[in-house]
Amino acid sequence: MIDIFSSISLVYLINIALAVVVIFLERKDPTATLAWVLVLLVFPGFGFLLYLILARNFSSKKLFAMKIYTRKTFGEYIAIQQELFNSGKLVLNDKNTERFRDLIKMNLFYHGFSYTQNNDVKIYTDGRDKFKELFEYMEKAENHIHVQYYIIRDDELGNRLFEMLKKKSSQGVEVRLLYDSVGGRKIAKEKIRELNDAGVKVAVFFSGRLPFLNFKVNYRNHRKIVVIDGRTAFIGGFNIGNEYLGLDSKIGYWRDTHLKICGDAVLDLQMRFFLDWSHTYHEELVFMPSYFPDSNNEGKVGIQIVSSGPDQPDENIKSSYVKMISSAKESIIIQTPYFIPDSSVFEAIKIAAMSGVDVRIMIPCKPDHPFVYWATYWYCGGLLKYGVKVYTYEYGFLHAKTLVVDKTVSSAGTANFDMRSFKLNFESNAIIYDSHVSEMLYNIFMEDLYYSAQLTRELYLERGITVKFKESVSRLLAPLL
Repeated sequence: MIDIFSSISLVYLINIALAVVVIFLERKDPTATLAWVLVLLVFPGFGFLLYLILARNFSSKKLFAMKIYTRKTFGEYIAIQQELFNSGKLVLNDKNTERFRDLIKMNLFYHGFSYTQNNDVKIYTDGRDKFKELFEYMEKAENHIHVQYYIIRDDELGNRLFEMLKKKSSQGVEVRLLYDSVGGRKIAKEKIRELNDAGVKVAVFFSGRLPFLNFKVNYRNHRKIVVIDGRTAFIGGFNIGNEYLGLDSKIGYWRDTHLKICGDAVLDLQMRFFLDWSHTYHEELVFMPSYFPDSNNEGKVGIQIVSSGPDQPDENIKSSYVKMISSAKESIIIQTPYFIPDSSVFEAIKIAAMSGVDVRIMIPCKPDHPFVYWATYWYCGGLLKYGVKVYTYEYGFLHAKTLVVDKTVSSAGTANFDMRSFKLNFESNAIIYDSHVSEMLYNIFMEDLYYSAQLTRELYLERGITVKFKESVSRLLAPLL
């Protein structure tokens, strides 16, 4: 009996020691710190294991280091843009976006993301349309196809992708495929061997060295980027799997937002792929004209490709969100499957609504991750009293990640409105400085209202005790979700 009590006491002592480490030594957000202390005290032993797997701080060393030549070339490109900006010679194509010039400056000077405005953009909201055109452009590829997805299923759509990549590789096209080790964990090894045998280079992001233990499992590469011949790129919310075509009966119709981009912004997405690929595959991709061809595109859309991840000191995408929201004068529309903002984002939205800005948020009506859904419900409910309008999308599952401010500037890409996307995941978004494209995204939101139900403050206050309990538990764990 004494031995049992001694063992229990030892476990609690270890948990207390670890709690001290979390509080005093690790540079964590205070809300995340309190959440982990709660887990450690409520689940001694098991909480310790969870902490080791999920909460280890990411190395402060730059993960995606550019090679010397690439850094010099790309650095000169950014320096030229900065000089052009400071001289006042950067004339924005869309005069309506002039008041967002400071957003361009923040991302250009402090985060190192270039601004281009010779781009064309096409918006997809239906998976069948997106993948039809994606495969059509792959079919036409002559030099290279670079594919990066968070999730790739070993199903009908996944196999269509594999067959296309093998076919193009056999035609002499360079093909590289990068996927996340968690999102692609169910791909059969035989499929990977077939791809390799066909000449397709395949890399797996943050794969664990041990079969059932990966200390980087909490840091996922959530990006979805395809670059074809350095001239056409796709970015957005769709992954590779039958559910993204609406073929999963449990989920139903899949409503997402994805972009096709032509113009110099493609080169920024190419660079993003280069960095992720070089770290994972350990292949030095040279800054060659075939990968970065001169663009003859005559589009007029201004774009900055903004990326973020736990390897970077600043939360770049979140900073862009906060800046956009705080700059709003008339309207803010947000579509996201997960709405778990930190205090800075929550306050920015609250202040905008209290200032008379028409703020509307659309979330799914059904959960794909229950804890995340009920935390989302709680945060949305907390904004209702400030005049924010909240809608639940009823026609299937909403997975779009869209922000539009004043129908003038917008963001679409891979990042959700949650702390995981802000801090833990590797993400990429396209910030779009164009009234026409932004208004298109705004109108898509308005069309989605026909398939949505409004969550009023009265309805929210009438929720049952079971819902309140789910919310209470989920909001306590929100910093860990």
